[in-house]
Amino acid sequence: MSVTTTTHLNFRGQAREALDHYAAVTGGQVMAFTFAQGGDDADAADGAVPDQVKWGQVTAPSGFSVMAYDVPPARPYSRGEDPLFVSVRGDDAEEVTRIFEGLAEGGVVRAPLAPAGYAPLYGMVTDRFGVTWVLDVVAPWAG
Repeated sequence: MSVTTTTHLNFRGQAREALDHYAAVTGGQVMAFTFAQGGDDADAADGAVPDQVKWGQVTAPSGFSVMAYDVPPARPYSRGEDPLFVSVRGDDAEEVTRIFEGLAEGGVVRAPLAPAGYAPLYGMVTDRFGVTWVLDVVAPWAG
């Protein structure tokens, strides 16, 4: 048996746009269905918008994976102030750089992608959807 974790991002009406963006940045594929496709009475009571995402995911050949959905209007939602960071770690500097640059489009670079004392490359960016990503190239462990 194996267990994996996937970051699940919550949006208010931007989940599909975010999933499409993350797929383009990572070379991944979007799987998603709307509230209209999978809604139930609870969704209707929460004011779910039929064409918004009830469940979505991006998976890429590199192993990148993220899930997302649109919080219905009747449920509380706040982007918060740094409620989480999504960590993207890789062993290929070119791939990590490409992903960083894609996430930075329309976003705010909080730490430029550059060598750090603990990693050959490290950077932090808050993308145009308000999600903060930390990216690094994994350094060999010296024990």
